[in-house]
Amino acid sequence: MDSMFFVPIGEEVPEDEEKGSKKDITQTLLKPESRFKFYCHKGLSCFNKCCMDTTMLLTPYDIIRMKNALKIPSEEFLAKYTTTLIKEDGGFPAIVLKMRDDENKSCPFVTQEGCSIYQDRPWSCRSYPLQPQSSKDTDRLGKEFYSIMKWPFCLGFDEDKEWTVEEWKEDQGLNNYNEVDALFKEITLDENLTKEEILNEDIQKMFHMVCYDIDRFKEFVFESKFLKIFDVEQEIIEKIKKDDVELLKLGFKWLKFGLIDRNALKIRAEILEAKKK
Repeated sequence: MDSMFFVPIGEEVPEDEEKGSKKDITQTLLKPESRFKFYCHKGLSCFNKCCMDTTMLLTPYDIIRMKNALKIPSEEFLAKYTTTLIKEDGGFPAIVLKMRDDENKSCPFVTQEGCSIYQDRPWSCRSYPLQPQSSKDTDRLGKEFYSIMKWPFCLGFDEDKEWTVEEWKEDQGLNNYNEVDALFKEITLDENLTKEEILNEDIQKMFHMVCYDIDRFKEFVFESKFLKIFDVEQEIIEKIKKDDVELLKLGFKWLKFGLIDRNALKIRAEILEAKKK
């Protein structure tokens, strides 16, 4: 990306010709032992500026948290607050937060006092200024690497509050996202799937329903033949009636079953016997 560059800690950051803009982003590469200073609060003149004119991808867990905070069904949330993106050459659909149609293209949830859904804000809002640096190798090894991403206008780095990476993750509630995100990546980063051009609309719709329209997936599970075909433990069935995250985990297993691994879900014995006959 032309507007992005890395600067190892200890080296000078090049002067930004557009100090007040978001066009150029400075990213500082973190060493494992590195600490950083950052604190965002209403007293800063740049407060809320990062909530404007930005492209924000939403994760499946983001959508669950946000739609539950607003107390609306996932279908309504998707229609009102998001846009679905699918590449022309195929692939899985992605969900982007729809910004307001105002001069600042501001987030629909930002107010003068800050985020109106702060406790359930998206992952990317929580992680800033940490930026995960991941690849197939780092994901395979289960290791996490980060950099510091700094918007030129951000004054939070001038504050004296100091953090380690782990302290920041704990404070921002990022650790709650790790398990769900790992299950999501098992599908989206699968080697065989990333090589294919997924143009089948039924697969794209299945992926969209499971990952983003969780209330519709719940209807599908309980109103179709899903539970008559798949051998799901009664304990799990009781959990998914009330817990969207447990339902999402089951959905990921179903996607894996259909796309990657036939052992991800167990088909009922009577169904297998009927097929044999």
